Amino acid sequence: MILEIHDLSLNYGGVQALEGVTLNLREGEILSVLGGNGAGKTSLVNTICGLLKPSRGEILFRGKRINGLPPHTLVKLGIVQVPEGRGIFSTLTVMENLKCGAYLSTDKKTTRESLEKVFAVFPVLEKRKNQLGGNLSGGEQQMLAIGRGLMAGPKLLILDEPTLGLSPLMRQEVARVIQTINSTGTGIILVEQDARMALRISHRGVVMQTGRIIMEGTGLDLLNNPALQEGYLG
Repeated sequence: MILEIHDLSLNYGGVQALEGVTLNLREGEILSVLGGNGAGKTSLVNTICGLLKPSRGEILFRGKRINGLPPHTLVKLGIVQVPEGRGIFSTLTVMENLKCGAYLSTDKKTTRESLEKVFAVFPVLEKRKNQLGGNLSGGEQQMLAIGRGLMAGPKLLILDEPTLGLSPLMRQEVARVIQTINSTGTGIILVEQDARMALRISHRGVVMQTGRIIMEGTGLDLLNNPALQEGYLG
């Protein structure tokens, strides 16, 4: 297992944001985390990334307990999050934004190789490398945010709402990119409101509600689950 979570709970601002969450991610797997607003999805990934401190439970990354480790240490270990809202630097160029993703690297050769890999996945970013991030389209900005995350060389990539606000065509492109990244062996946790798209490309999925996991299974099983179809798939 690349990631194991046991009985994870989080009290955040007087609210029980997570309660007894247990899940795991196998090497090279895509895991979708689904649920409505306030279900606990972002609280879960922010706790995994060290941005929030759990009140109970354990998180293991490749067998090592990572509870309490600061975010920059987790990035060094290989856990990288692309947060909701993209968060690119609009006044920096595409190239400068990408180099920000490699800020922990002191090896110029590794940085150059990471950049080549990003451009292979996102040819449009190479074409736009001298443009300001703020001048890109919404879809291109999302590609830039993911590309910046890839610059850190993640073993586990966490994507929080990567298709939010994008057109149907661009959502399809993001789905393709996620599968391309995963094909290199990178494990992915995908937090996504577009449940149908997420489950189609995921090996497994979990559904959260009020801080708990209420349903889990393979992507195909969840797609065909009547309760999930009624509540999340329309």
